[in-house]
Amino acid sequence: MSVRRLNHAVLYVRDVTRSVGFYTDVFGFEVAVEIGDRAAFLRAPGTLNDHDLGLFSVGAQAAGPVPGQVGLYHLAWEVGTLGELAVIGTRLRQRGSLVGATDHGVSKSFYAKDPDGIEFEVMWRVPREEWPVDGGGLDRLDLDAALARWGADLATGAAAGSAT
Repeated sequence: MSVRRLNHAVLYVRDVTRSVGFYTDVFGFEVAVEIGDRAAFLRAPGTLNDHDLGLFSVGAQAAGPVPGQVGLYHLAWEVGTLGELAVIGTRLRQRGSLVGATDHGVSKSFYAKDPDGIEFEVMWRVPREEWPVDGGGLDRLDLDAALARWGADLATGAAAGSAT
């Protein structure tokens, strides 16, 4: 047996309606199913999944994530082009959600937090044939330089047909 990819993620959130608004606005997710204000299942545009993200409400008084404690650190959402990464970066900045931007050598990434403080990464994969031989690093992202090198429309990863 070989795991191929993460099929979907499910998060506990304080307010499903607020979280649906965030994920539909920032990522363009579509609502597949809503169960009142208790749960929602969202799909990425063009996905063949029944849902890519599930959200379950646990109430306004629920404690938030604690950095450095046992538990999920972050989820990484892949976009197909640097142009898409740039658009999402702008949306995250406008919402005050952006917490970092890193060049990993093999990917270009933004890090952000949703309204409940759950951290996630949005990343674009560098073309495989251009991955650094040392495996990459943790450099500051220079999105303008990346756009100058690869352009806004070069599809990579799943958008280019990669199975994983």
